[in-house]
Amino acid sequence: MARKNTKKSNALNKSVAKHRPATIEKTMPKLASAQSASAWWTNTRWQSIIIFLFSSLLYINTLSHQYAQDDAIVLYDNMFTTKGLEGISSIFQYDTFYGFFKEEGKASLVAGGRYRPLSLVLFAMGWEFFGNNPMIYHLMNVFWYALTCLMLYWLILRLLSLQQDKLQVHFIAFATALLFAAHPIHTEAVANIKGRDEILTLLGSLTALYAIVRAYDEKKLTWLLLGGFCFFLALLAKENAITFLAVAPLTLWVFRKTKLGEIVLHTLPLLIMATAFLALRAAVLGFNFSEPTKELMNNPYLKIENNEWVAFSSLEWSATIVFTLGKYIALLFFPHPLTHDYYPRHVNIMQWNNWQVLLSAATYVVLLVYALLRLPKRDWVSYGILFYLITLSIVSNVVFPIGTNMGERFVFMPSVGFCFLIGVLLWRLNEYWSKPKHDKQIPLATSSFIALGLFLLPFSYKTITRNGVWKDNFTLFTTDIEVSKNSAKLRNGVAGVLIEQGTKETNQAKQQQYFQEAIGHLNEAIKIHPTYQNAYLLMGNAHNFLRQYETSIAYYEQALKINPNYKDAQKNLAITYRDAGRYYGQELNNPIKSIDFLEKANTLQPNDWETLRLLGIAFGVSGQTPKAIDYLEQANALAPNNAGILYNLGAAYGSIGAVEKANTYITQAKALDPTIGNN
Repeated sequence: MARKNTKKSNALNKSVAKHRPATIEKTMPKLASAQSASAWWTNTRWQSIIIFLFSSLLYINTLSHQYAQDDAIVLYDNMFTTKGLEGISSIFQYDTFYGFFKEEGKASLVAGGRYRPLSLVLFAMGWEFFGNNPMIYHLMNVFWYALTCLMLYWLILRLLSLQQDKLQVHFIAFATALLFAAHPIHTEAVANIKGRDEILTLLGSLTALYAIVRAYDEKKLTWLLLGGFCFFLALLAKENAITFLAVAPLTLWVFRKTKLGEIVLHTLPLLIMATAFLALRAAVLGFNFSEPTKELMNNPYLKIENNEWVAFSSLEWSATIVFTLGKYIALLFFPHPLTHDYYPRHVNIMQWNNWQVLLSAATYVVLLVYALLRLPKRDWVSYGILFYLITLSIVSNVVFPIGTNMGERFVFMPSVGFCFLIGVLLWRLNEYWSKPKHDKQIPLATSSFIALGLFLLPFSYKTITRNGVWKDNFTLFTTDIEVSKNSAKLRNGVAGVLIEQGTKETNQAKQQQYFQEAIGHLNEAIKIHPTYQNAYLLMGNAHNFLRQYETSIAYYEQALKINPNYKDAQKNLAITYRDAGRYYGQELNNPIKSIDFLEKANTLQPNDWETLRLLGIAFGVSGQTPKAIDYLEQANALAPNNAGILYNLGAAYGSIGAVEKANTYITQAKALDPTIGNN
């Protein structure tokens, strides 16, 4: 009986199989494949590894780079960081720039000063263990950046963790992190060692936000305390972390639908740490939020009227700021061309009748209106927009002056909102396009990643190629001047590296070419900024190297007319008087003019033994032996073991018949240099 039933069952199965629709057979492997793909798309571990490696490999080509831009200020020419661990206590006691300028006043050239000790502490630690090794500092920048991208991924996963669609959650988190990692506008923060302050402040802020949300989810005080601690570190890295006092409650409200009391409770640790930081900052820098300086390089909202620097009108000021805000959005979508320099007048004085200003204003109005209208719906797009606007506000020049029109590093933190926004929109657009499909999930994931690739491929290529520009100052300045042709600061910077290159050049024709090219850039810098004291200083230097001493002196005097206390100009003017004196005496055989220049040099720098020696020789050649002996004795007192001074003294005493003294000095000279006097 059992065997009969079995036969009937097998027959029935065959009959069913025979008449089963073919679509069922085809669908079964698709479902298995879908489950497998879905498991991969939602694999946090593998996605974390990919994000860390991807963000690291994008910047691996910076490891062979040298120092560039402001690295001198915070690292290799900072008297605190170069002391290693010993300098850490001083780092916390002074303005961030004090260790470079080494004198009161200069550190606070930008209104309000800067207090960002955390990155300097890490630099000091690096100097203690690795010394003057740029590769180590670039490597650590890459590491901290990769960690920041990873933390962004984990944060988005945490924010969206209440959603049922795990594929959606992982795609948006993964896309946000990859877009952020690849965005070329971040090259200034990562490829430039000094940009570590930007990286650390964002890393600390994102970690603090992650901890606060997790504290809410798990009701654990430990996470709340960790959030406050990380936020304090973020503030020590850079002050703009303070914008997370607004980002944190916004985040809790959008993603956790939190009540006001809970929002206040979970934001309180951040508020306490912000208060502590501001108290520490005030104790070090004081409450001196002085008026913006009248120096164009530290206050771009100045113009010349009747040979005086005056502030922009309110319409010019607002139009120029709105223009730069629009420029940020343009660079986020299309990051080309990039430049490290947006100083005057790369961004020109703008008016409200300019179409770019009007377009920028309209764009921000639309973004703000949309964000506010959609906020009650807790729309993720609204959140991305508000994140961008909140974090951008503090570097927009609206809240307080930041010392320049704009900078790509300033959008490092706000770009998180942009990348999240794009991640959300990519998913929503592909979801909309895939609606007619019944088995849409895996095609949706695939098409979403294809769309993501349309951003990642050009972004990655631009990042890798842009990194090469940050190789050193010469490469950076001479490349970016093609973009920032109207920047007085960059014109001045290019001239500086050309002069430096010229001093190293052994071929005289090439050397002259470098100096002449530098002068061309400096002429442009002075046209843009007629009272640019550093440009006049470099003009003096370039003409000095060309042996055009009278012209050189005129430029130094112009620099001193602008700033009578300009020490570099005072020093270089004295050197140029001395060089001119040597040139007229030794090469043009004109002792009278030589003495004139040398006496001026001696007035400016009275204890320079080389000037005194040259004066002694010049007076000796002109027959004024007593004066020659006087100056040579002074030179000998300052440089007692200089064979040339001793020999000239001996010759001078011999010319007046003081044979004993003459022999004494000549003997001393030959003891130091047996070949002296043989020619």
